[in-house]
Amino acid sequence: MGYDAGSFQVAVIGAGHAGIEAALAAARLGCETVIFTINMDAVGNCPCNPSIGGTAKGHLVREIDALGGEMGKTTDECFLQSRMLNLGKGPAVHSLRAQIDRRKYSEIMKHKLELQEHLQMKQAEVTGLERTPDGRWKVTTRMNAEYLADTVILATGTFLGGRIFIGEVSFESGPDGLFPATFLSESLNKLGLRLRRFKTGTPARVLRSSIDFTDLEVQAGDEPVTPFSYETEGELKNKEVCYVSWTNDRTKKVIMDNIHRSPLYSGMIEGVGPRYCPSIEDKVVRFADKPRHQLFIEPCGENTEEMYLQGMSSSLPEEVQIAFYHTIKGLENVQIMRSAYAIEYDCVDPTQMEATLEFADLPGLYGAGQFNGSSGYEEAAAQGLVAGINAARKVKGLPPVILDRASSYIGTLVDDLITKGVSDPYRMMTSRSEYRLVLRQDNADERLTPIGHEIGLISESRWEKFCEKQSMKEAERKRVEKLVFSPTKELNDLLVSRETSPVTSGVHMSDLLRRPQITYEALAPVDTGRPDYPAAVFENVEIELKYEGYIRRQKADIAEMRRLEKKLLPKNVDYETIDGLRMEAREKLNKVRPANIGQASRISGVSPADVSVLLIWLAKEGGEPVHGGH
Repeated sequence: MGYDAGSFQVAVIGAGHAGIEAALAAARLGCETVIFTINMDAVGNCPCNPSIGGTAKGHLVREIDALGGEMGKTTDECFLQSRMLNLGKGPAVHSLRAQIDRRKYSEIMKHKLELQEHLQMKQAEVTGLERTPDGRWKVTTRMNAEYLADTVILATGTFLGGRIFIGEVSFESGPDGLFPATFLSESLNKLGLRLRRFKTGTPARVLRSSIDFTDLEVQAGDEPVTPFSYETEGELKNKEVCYVSWTNDRTKKVIMDNIHRSPLYSGMIEGVGPRYCPSIEDKVVRFADKPRHQLFIEPCGENTEEMYLQGMSSSLPEEVQIAFYHTIKGLENVQIMRSAYAIEYDCVDPTQMEATLEFADLPGLYGAGQFNGSSGYEEAAAQGLVAGINAARKVKGLPPVILDRASSYIGTLVDDLITKGVSDPYRMMTSRSEYRLVLRQDNADERLTPIGHEIGLISESRWEKFCEKQSMKEAERKRVEKLVFSPTKELNDLLVSRETSPVTSGVHMSDLLRRPQITYEALAPVDTGRPDYPAAVFENVEIELKYEGYIRRQKADIAEMRRLEKKLLPKNVDYETIDGLRMEAREKLNKVRPANIGQASRISGVSPADVSVLLIWLAKEGGEPVHGGH
């Protein structure tokens, strides 16, 4: 028999990146919240790469911060090296990435949870979840403690039914040698959730002193450092460098000679792996014509000698790992401290969810992170924030917050998961957003801080600073549009040196900034009256001037998308009864149950002709239902 362990408004199962943001958001919005973790020392653990951000993922971290989440701030507090990726390309794909001290990140996040008002932390394995007759949720732990909650957020990461694979060796385990969550899947199956098996992997950790760095390419951080959080003040400094090496023909031979021993190819692993983050054996097989593959040697922290081999995840046997690592320049005598492994785990089909991340048929139950079929710390944290905000607002009887595709990468991520579903672990990429020139990382605050402030996650002091920055930007835009430069020799010499044509009459500064070759920095010698604003203000203005036409076009596309999003579909419609829809469309529409025509149009298997049928049917039906939301 269980014992009554208390009653809460929000219960969060899992204290990884999704669970942390969910619990902090719910508690900060005033809900009595409890968060469960299998091991209190693994809160905010980074079991795979010791880094936050990267292409498109950096956008997510910026957006989490702009809404009032915690990931960006904590990254700034414990980063070792920071780099802005893709600077050789356009601003839509510039993305921040930071190497972090993984133990420090975990320690800081745990302490933030401990200090948070309205939040209790419990070390316990949750073994059961069931509805109570009054519509609440009963959460049961392995110690027979029974907690009642109005809402529950499932953020189980890779722990749910976790199983490790290293060659022929396989055993039940969570990541990093932690206990798995063994019993909860059965409970979720009983609730009617459609679960599936996914897999992910991680490279070996090796001893720093056993690496020969002599001939390795050094990869330093960027100076000055760009922080992730809009609230971070003061100068940040890089503390470490990373190194680059390459595989070769010998590496390939060792792997191919032993490929039959990989559980991926022997059939031991049933789970589907991440398409965009393959293991080294996967790379060698799938890209057989490539002579070599790059790997990055990265520090795991300031107070550890462990180094991480980015790009070298594997599930081959331990002795094969040792053999192929020893073929790589710099790693000829490397000592492995933690072997690479693959982990298989249970996750849910996310098409069962609404845009709030609440399960459509199970009111008060939410999912977030790898449990929803995504991969990556940043994707997890973004979903945790959405689920935490919406669980708290449900408890308080407030309308949900729904971020659409045009508002953010967070909105794109959620919409992709619930509308298109996933056949392998989902990873965010800039190419997933059709509005990426509008959804840049430099303007995340402009897009989302007003929402964060309205819902109560952005403080008044931060809101005032944001409004001040917006005023500066407006004033600067007016200044450059009004300022005229005379066609002096100094100006023309400057223009010619930048390989752009000289001017014969007065020219507005805004028109010069629209030229691809000209930047604020280039105009510094002639722009003597420039105000003392933060660099971010000038960055915003320059990007908006340079890409004005493209941005205008994307905003027109956004307006059309939002017009279709306003055409709401009734929740209870049976698509089998609508004449003119193709059979595949009926099946997919009944499975996903889209909230509106816009969402319906993005479902794989629903054609433009099917959308036209729905629009005609909706016009005939008249009287569209009203949904709450942002």
